[in-house]
Amino acid sequence: MTRIAVLLSRYSGRGALIAISMLSVPSLAQEKLPNKPLLPPGELGAWVRLGEEIVEKTTEHPLSKPFLGNDLNCTSCHLQNGRHPSAGSFLGTATAYPAWAPREQTVVTLEDRVLNCFMRSCNGVRPPLGSKVSIAIQSYITWLSQGESMRMNPQRPVGPRAVSLLAAKPDSGSLERGRALYAQRCADCHGADGKGDTDNPPVWGERSYNDGAGLAKVENLGAWLKVAMPLDDATLTEKEAIDIAVFVNSHERPRFELSAHLPPAAETGVYNGEKP
Repeated sequence: MTRIAVLLSRYSGRGALIAISMLSVPSLAQEKLPNKPLLPPGELGAWVRLGEEIVEKTTEHPLSKPFLGNDLNCTSCHLQNGRHPSAGSFLGTATAYPAWAPREQTVVTLEDRVLNCFMRSCNGVRPPLGSKVSIAIQSYITWLSQGESMRMNPQRPVGPRAVSLLAAKPDSGSLERGRALYAQRCADCHGADGKGDTDNPPVWGERSYNDGAGLAKVENLGAWLKVAMPLDDATLTEKEAIDIAVFVNSHERPRFELSAHLPPAAETGVYNGEKP
């Protein structure tokens, strides 16, 4: 066993499966991302790669699956595994933290922000602080932020490439226009019933994001649709994006109650270092 395999095995009850996955990738030191540095060598690089695997396959990965409550992967909202320059981009995101969070009324870390997404967008349970899934995703996001200046955010917990709200306001949207646009522009991928398929996430219903998620607000969903959809052909006008957002968010979805998404008090954090 390599040191990487030993490390991952020690951190996970399913370490053998994870180690096999990690050992099957190309040389980490040679992997490049355009305009980004090489992956760190050795074990840190392995954790960065592990983080991207979780972001891409959140619903399937053994480290993240136990904490999920729906069928969304991180990359469902953070397109191209967060490498998209504007649709939920992770590029530069780590430079914004710690940040003030109006919703929580406190300063949050990058780790807090990542784990809160499990509760809201993924309608699941918040993983423990210091857990394997948390460390891996943070490592990946931080790697994508290297080389950029720190710009801690005193207003809200988002990175420098956060989606900007549209000039079109939520109350300008039309449910009927949105219904027609959804049928024309969205239903082929996400289904007339909004349930999606194996390649496309559900956009409403029990397996989609809950009403505490950021995208449950029409203004946020509309802004995201404008830069992200249709996939690889983001041609919606602002008015169309708001109309579709009104229609999508008019449907039922899980209700968010904080107490239902927090782990037991004894599992809020873990010690992840050596235990002599």
